[in-house]
Amino acid sequence: MSTEATSSAVIDEFDVLIVGGGMVGASLALSLATLPITVAVIEAAPPASGANTSFDTRTTALANGSRNILHTLGVWDAISREATPIRKIHVSERGRFGSAVIDATQQGITAMGYVVHNHVLGRALWQRLAREPSITLLTPARVSAMRTEAACVELQVEHDGVARTVRARLVVAADGADSLVRCAAGIKAEQWPYEQTAVITTVTPERLHQNIAYERFTDSGPIAMLPMAGARVGVVYALQPAAAAEVMALDDGTFLNTLQAAFGWRLGRLTQVSARHAYPLALTRAAAQVAARVAVVGNASQGLHPIAGQGFNLGLRDVITLAEVIADALIAEPTSGAPVDVGTAEVLARYVAWRASDRRALVGFTDGLVRLFGSPWQPVRALRGVGLLLFDLSPTAKTALSRLSLGFASHMPRLARGVPLPTRSTRSAHT
Repeated sequence: MSTEATSSAVIDEFDVLIVGGGMVGASLALSLATLPITVAVIEAAPPASGANTSFDTRTTALANGSRNILHTLGVWDAISREATPIRKIHVSERGRFGSAVIDATQQGITAMGYVVHNHVLGRALWQRLAREPSITLLTPARVSAMRTEAACVELQVEHDGVARTVRARLVVAADGADSLVRCAAGIKAEQWPYEQTAVITTVTPERLHQNIAYERFTDSGPIAMLPMAGARVGVVYALQPAAAAEVMALDDGTFLNTLQAAFGWRLGRLTQVSARHAYPLALTRAAAQVAARVAVVGNASQGLHPIAGQGFNLGLRDVITLAEVIADALIAEPTSGAPVDVGTAEVLARYVAWRASDRRALVGFTDGLVRLFGSPWQPVRALRGVGLLLFDLSPTAKTALSRLSLGFASHMPRLARGVPLPTRSTRSAHT
């Protein structure tokens, strides 16, 4: 994407422009919908087109904290009908004696989390967006050029085949791990390939899953088996790239036998399998979360291994933190009649500071887990079994892990606590 934007006769101006209408970008738009600002979303492929990769056949494990956020945003009721609660999490390592079980009942909560199809999330978010008069949806649309000025960012956009110029005080990069906006803003991203490919599919086991999520570590990579509606189980099968290519080429029967041998028989025989999809895995981390009048959220900021199922949950906390610092800037601004600038360096600095500990800790936790259970060193492998056994005997450790859904920040944003952001009428009262 060029960094030079060209002017046109008609220029659309917004306070916040979100590039990327996937699960993270759509959630940000909804988070901002009650604020007295103008917001637009640029999305190349709306959910109804079937081409949006954020809303594909994969599933997302929603943490309890994310469930609370989606409820506050008014979309959980539409999602919950097709969400499967996780009552227990069973962690084990193939060929080792140690294992651990975390039970939601013992933690005093209804569920450890919820498994939801991405397309269900996408549909609920966009149906809600379509009912928000304060949100402008530009789709199908792509950004072709971007230029940062002192008071705004100017983008050249191809919207439904028509070129238009769009300006915003703040542009948010929510366009994924290969973010073009992040690149155009001059923010570099580091990537560390895990030399693994995730094979994603759905299987039907002989036994009922009983709302148990399984995390099984094997010599070839971790396997996650997630409970789903209709007695099905979602599978995330991580393998070295060559092995993944071989697995993808197998017929259904041979694939089920291969997966069965790696996972074991806790769910009985695996009897049916849906279409398989393969995704290379890597840790991606932006060198910065902001640039001049640009904020980076979700996978554009950090792309995680799916081993702990925390990618979207972390991105959603990016969203609600950014929304709150914008809301606070609006409230703090004295009455002057002039529009409030939500893209200042001060606003962005507060976003970075608030997200720092949560982002650093969860990225480190996920990456460490991958490397710990991927280590072939024999002493490490022996200690893993002991570690799982000790973890299983420690209520304190289990409670600490169950709180992972709330993140590592010292203070939770309002939307995570069920408190809506200030509305337009609230803003009027303050001014």
